[in-house]
Amino acid sequence: MNRLPLRSRLAILTAVAVAVAVAAAALACWFITRDQLVSQLDKSLRQPDLISVQDITSTLRQDGCHSTPPSADRDGRVGFISTTTSAQVVLADGTSCWVQGHETIPVTAQDEAVAAGQSPPVLHTVSSPGGKLRVFTVPGRGFLLNNQPIAVSVARPLSDVTAPLTRLAWLLLAVTGFGVLGAASAGAAIARAGLRPVDRLTDTVEHIARTEDLNVRIPVEGHDEIARLSSSFNAMTAALASSRERQSQLIADAGHELRTPLTSLRTNIELLERSEATGRALPPEDRRALLASVKAQMTELAVLIGDLQELSRPDAEHVLQVVPLHEVTETALRRARLRGPDLKIVAEVAPWYVRGEAAALERAIVNLMDNAVKFSPAGGEIDVRLHGGQLTVRDHGPGIPAEELPHVFERFWRSPSARSLPGSGLGLSIVARTVQQSGGEVTLAPAEGGGTLAVLMLPGAPTPPPDDPAQPSP
Repeated sequence: MNRLPLRSRLAILTAVAVAVAVAAAALACWFITRDQLVSQLDKSLRQPDLISVQDITSTLRQDGCHSTPPSADRDGRVGFISTTTSAQVVLADGTSCWVQGHETIPVTAQDEAVAAGQSPPVLHTVSSPGGKLRVFTVPGRGFLLNNQPIAVSVARPLSDVTAPLTRLAWLLLAVTGFGVLGAASAGAAIARAGLRPVDRLTDTVEHIARTEDLNVRIPVEGHDEIARLSSSFNAMTAALASSRERQSQLIADAGHELRTPLTSLRTNIELLERSEATGRALPPEDRRALLASVKAQMTELAVLIGDLQELSRPDAEHVLQVVPLHEVTETALRRARLRGPDLKIVAEVAPWYVRGEAAALERAIVNLMDNAVKFSPAGGEIDVRLHGGQLTVRDHGPGIPAEELPHVFERFWRSPSARSLPGSGLGLSIVARTVQQSGGEVTLAPAEGGGTLAVLMLPGAPTPPPDDPAQPSP
């Protein structure tokens, strides 16, 4: 079954469901009809005017008692009994006298008990050479025949019931067969119509797999489940196209950014190699400057590669845990003071616990402080505040022009005034991504009196949660 196409399975399941329903209805109809016919047959045998014991006994006294039907030219019919009904008189000793019909009704112990006055009227079924008979036996109401109490048995063939039931069974079987065939055809048509959107979706998926064209979209019609599936697929392909575009852009930008330090490294190394090859030693000051440049370029390459690795990590690899943000900030402050020894860094840090990744948060805060150190004038001041989940870093540098603020968190974007300074243009992108993963937000804006104000907001609490082992620092 699982190997069949979906539309074939739907058609088969529809046909089976209809077949079961029609078969159940046909069986119910057959049994109800059977019960009604049997009930009508029994009712016809119980009719009071069908059995006149006085007339029957009177006729038998005149014609005599015959245990079997007489010759064919004498039907022995009593005028008040239908010719489709057999009748006979049963004596208490078990003998019987034929009254009407083409065969004798077999006498049972129940009939003898009714004739002897030991049982009320009885309705039962007996088998005869001509087939099964439905028999109703009533007592003779005090009449005697040959000085014996009697009972009268009236019988009709069960074929009056079974023959119509047989015809009805064949009719219901034919209706069931046609119903199943019709249901299978309807199921196939419905499956084709219902699965047409799925076919379009399948064709689109196969086209994308074959051509890798993520710009294909499926038309969305209506608001049913297929429409929701089409909308979800379109959203997925749009997200994949955007992701591939960002990946291509990242590779292109990374290649562009890597080209500058690599070119500088190559030039410096070629100068050193030419000096060694020609035997013309560089002046000590030039050699030291050249080596310092090589070291700086190697450092810039290492930072750039680290930033690229950080941005390339999938979100699933980030494991969030309760982090004391004040301790991370203190660590970042120590690193900032080492990088800007001539700067005055004023810090005010209050306890605050957030859910995030400690290393990533530290890198983000260090990036913010590195920007402040980089753009602060010699002997300048940097203010750092952490209170109520809001971390602010304010420098007194040249600030960021208003037209450049929308681009500061883009990858590899660098202000024209800062392109001569070291950096990869990825630091603030890493800050934005890390803060977003922790459920917060970060903004940069001009500060009053000049400089830049960076505001980082992270949800959390001033104390660790009860189930976390971390405790506030003393």
